[in-house]
Amino acid sequence: MNRQMLTEYALRLPGVTLRYPFDPQLPVLFVGSKMFALLGWTGDRESVNLKADPEEAWLLRQQYPRSVLPGYHMNKKHWNTVVLDGTVPDGEILVMLEQSYRLVKAKLTRKEREEIAGG
Repeated sequence: MNRQMLTEYALRLPGVTLRYPFDPQLPVLFVGSKMFALLGWTGDRESVNLKADPEEAWLLRQQYPRSVLPGYHMNKKHWNTVVLDGTVPDGEILVMLEQSYRLVKAKLTRKEREEIAGG
């Protein structure tokens, strides 16, 4: 799995856009007006920051201690940085991406959620 593959997958989800709000080299995936995946680098390795349920975030860090880290520059209780080095199976990364999408989408205003559902 790499950042490009994640981006292509995510852009198929309803209401997802790709933006560069921080830096032209730092792509961010949004659902509606909120970000749910920040694609970056951890050292020289590609990574992605994803929102997670706090208990699940902790469990994933225990399961993949070198590849799932507390979210870099994020709320470490709710966000993980996932290093895309092949340690975490692709299917698991996609599940984490979808969970991040659902958690963030649930926090959108009702109007935004309705626009996404109808659009």
